[in-house]
Amino acid sequence: MAHPFARTNHFALVLLFSVCVVSCAAFAGHIGVSTSMGVTTPARRSPRKASGASSSMKRAETDSPAKKKSPTRTKNKSPAKKTKNVKDPESKIFATDLAQIAPENEWTDLNVAPEELRPSNCLTTGQAFSWLVVESDDEAAKASIVIKQSLDVDFKMEQQQQQSASAWGVHDAKEWVGPLGDRVISIRETPATTLYRVLRGKTDGVEEYLRDYFQLDTPLVPLYEQWGKCDDRLRRIAEVIPGVRILRQDPVECLFSFICSSNNNVPRITQLLASFRKTYGQHLIDLPCRSDGAAAITWRKVYSFPKLEALQAATDQGLRDMGFGYRAPYIVETRDLLQELGGHEYLMSLRAIRDADRVKEKLIEFKGVGRKVADCVALFSLDQMEAIPVDTHVWHIACREYDPSLSDVKSLTPTVYRRVGDLFQDRFVSHAGWAHSLLFVAELPSFKGILPEDIVAQMNDWREQEQEKKAADKEEKKAKKAAK
Repeated sequence: MAHPFARTNHFALVLLFSVCVVSCAAFAGHIGVSTSMGVTTPARRSPRKASGASSSMKRAETDSPAKKKSPTRTKNKSPAKKTKNVKDPESKIFATDLAQIAPENEWTDLNVAPEELRPSNCLTTGQAFSWLVVESDDEAAKASIVIKQSLDVDFKMEQQQQQSASAWGVHDAKEWVGPLGDRVISIRETPATTLYRVLRGKTDGVEEYLRDYFQLDTPLVPLYEQWGKCDDRLRRIAEVIPGVRILRQDPVECLFSFICSSNNNVPRITQLLASFRKTYGQHLIDLPCRSDGAAAITWRKVYSFPKLEALQAATDQGLRDMGFGYRAPYIVETRDLLQELGGHEYLMSLRAIRDADRVKEKLIEFKGVGRKVADCVALFSLDQMEAIPVDTHVWHIACREYDPSLSDVKSLTPTVYRRVGDLFQDRFVSHAGWAHSLLFVAELPSFKGILPEDIVAQMNDWREQEQEKKAADKEEKKAKKAAK
């Protein structure tokens, strides 16, 4: 006969083994969702689509029977997934760091009144894409406080940025740095004037260069007064957004930049052009950068815009690899045609033509240049002061302020495009393109905080009405389709 303790031990072992099996099964089901530390385990994880997958791959993942989820299974999100959208703190340029570069070159006064020039209303509002905002020492201190006071740093930073920033830049920035030709220049806005400082390149002739770049020979105050007499809304906007000027850019840079801008957003345009400069341009300088509140310095390389000769190395496939997509052949073919026509000198010769429509027709000959891109290049680099680039913002202004019947138009045909341009040119007889740009700036999200409240309310109400109208039209189309 077995010893009583032996029978007891045998029973205990059986019971222990059963408990372990049940526990392991339960634990296995648990880790199929997530661990207590928020790290998703490979076990029983649902398949996920790669961000860069092709549409055929996505359809395969969706339609494959093996991939279908059980209808009885409840999908629980892993805590780990919450951290995937958290971005690293943005690397910025701070004034104290930038002051260490070429300290022998002091700030020089352009001697221009704020009513005649406000770089904050010109440099990062869609005309050019190479200017970088320089944070002031006060902003650096504020950023450090935000980091110390909050565990959720990224959320607080995002809130802070949304108050004054948009993809187009910030209306309250006071300093910028960027490449102009083979120079790198800082621009600083003060309450009374505008200053500049050369960080790289020759200092001789810079003031004349900048006066030409900002077109300071054209008095702006008389134009503001003239436009205000034609449009009371513009007059009120002009009171809070002074000094909006058209930049006189290099036409080759402007042409290729706006080819890249077609059907694109500002961050993406900026990214593409940065790659373009890096690949085909000349390295000019390294700028010190750091994240908010961080002491460690990283370096941002700045490159010149490539000369037409340097673009000989550009190929369709090479540009596609850089992310230019369908724009790649436009750049290659435009380069080739421009060289045939005479290169940089050919574009410069278009400045002498005093007919914006003629200039636009010549620009449309280039691959990838449509009506809007042609008007942008004509206005921002070829002295065509009456050119009116029509985009979504300008379309909204025309529909809301000048011709409500345009809201019923289904597409922006050449005839309708010209009709919108005529609305601005008929109202603002002189420098209509400049007046249009002032109204354009007022439409940007980052400027809403300084506009009169009733103007903002009108813009918001109209936008809501348009959205409701579009939703109603969509439902009507669905109903008609269902009735067939």
